[in-house]
Amino acid sequence: MIEHQVRTHKSAEDFPLEEHLAYKVAQVAADPVAVDDEVADMIINRIIDNAAVAVASVTRRPVTSARTMAEDHPVTEGGASVFGIDGTYSAEWAALANGTAVRELDFHDTFLAAEYSHPGDNIPPLLAVAQHKGLGGKELIRAVATGYEIQVNLVKGICLHEYKIDHVAHLGPSVAAGLGTLLELDTETIYQAVGQALHTTTATRQSRKGLISSWKAYAPAFAGKMAIEAVDRTMRGEGAPAPIWEGEDGFIAWMLHSPERTYTVPLPAPGEAKRAILDTYTKEHSAEYQSQAPIDLAIRMKQTLADKGLDTADIESIVLHTSHHTHYVIGTGANDPQKMDPQASRETLDHSIMYIFAVALQDGGWHHVDSYLPERAARPDTVELWHKISTVEDPEWTRRYHSHDPNEKAFGAKAVITFNDGTVVEDEMAVANAHPLGARPFERDNYIAKFRALAEGQVDPAEQDRFLAAAQNLRELTDLSELNVRLNEAVLAQAPNTPEGLF
Repeated sequence: MIEHQVRTHKSAEDFPLEEHLAYKVAQVAADPVAVDDEVADMIINRIIDNAAVAVASVTRRPVTSARTMAEDHPVTEGGASVFGIDGTYSAEWAALANGTAVRELDFHDTFLAAEYSHPGDNIPPLLAVAQHKGLGGKELIRAVATGYEIQVNLVKGICLHEYKIDHVAHLGPSVAAGLGTLLELDTETIYQAVGQALHTTTATRQSRKGLISSWKAYAPAFAGKMAIEAVDRTMRGEGAPAPIWEGEDGFIAWMLHSPERTYTVPLPAPGEAKRAILDTYTKEHSAEYQSQAPIDLAIRMKQTLADKGLDTADIESIVLHTSHHTHYVIGTGANDPQKMDPQASRETLDHSIMYIFAVALQDGGWHHVDSYLPERAARPDTVELWHKISTVEDPEWTRRYHSHDPNEKAFGAKAVITFNDGTVVEDEMAVANAHPLGARPFERDNYIAKFRALAEGQVDPAEQDRFLAAAQNLRELTDLSELNVRLNEAVLAQAPNTPEGLF
């Protein structure tokens, strides 16, 4: 890996194009390096994972709205599949629909470092364009490897949330880079597309703050759509603002810290394999990633309390000692009263570690639907327990969160439960059970089991078998429409009616 120093440059400075971060990203995308077998295997896992969570979200209103938007843009030549239905549709609209379905339940893969990310968000737009261009599995694998590589390394090097910029600002450039690899574009064209994609996908973090709405699911899908459009424009010879990251009025100078800040972004050297996907991890539970280990911890502590004859009704307080990120994003450090509101949206509840820990501790489990039902959130004993939970930042958890050593890097917490009689029960968990270093790391069989579980009653068994066979044969697949999962018509009929839009 090469560590690139990235800072603002005044317009009068001599700053050759080849030194721009966007150009270096483009060079990585244009590098025809082979994809390692274990990387290709993990890409297959994540395609299965994306399909699993999309199956589970298909009848939710935001996903239904996105799907009907795509249905209003059918094509007769080329085009891409829209998840759950037949037909071919304009690739950018298919990417929006499929990306929304994948993100809606907050249930697919994650990478956390200086910034947050869900790198599986790269897959829907890359797949849509691959389908539109009639490309095969080998090309898609190379493109996905690039998308993950660029997003993960931007996440390692540049923190966005500190300056209230949403993490999809790293996704637009990564999708543009992945499309450059997919289409075998030249470095100059990819460079321009990366710049356009960053410029058009920069937004504030309000989408994940306070009253969290369905835009949380749309935001990454929209970034993928914008990246497709950026590539389309730059292939036609149009350019981007430059230097997009380092310009005097550019991204670093005004969206992030200041013109004085220098960031270090690692990128593969020429000829170096793209392996960043292997640093990422998926979710066993449908909730924000930093709650994965606390959910497993709560489930374990429920058994501990039962063994000791202790009742959650007798709890005086629960304090979760955790990292800066967890405390300030999904904990009481966010100072969001909505995170304690029984009437809050599902999107808000899955960003409330207080709610999540309370329900997991009471139920001894977690379910992507039942754990968020309005009647579940409003249950009086749950509300009482929920409001007794707080978070505090622990410097050691923050250090481990940012550690570059994979054996130390952790996203967990220590829970201190105090009972009315003074009894204290403590336990901690560093990584979720499904994490590569966890008690039950996810492997191919786990991804398949997750798909089967979420597809049950949604997708006919024969269709499940067909999709899984196609996905696992991705290296040899020539018709990428086989990666679309058709849902049971009776299930689709349960989708809500949505108002008409412009088209």
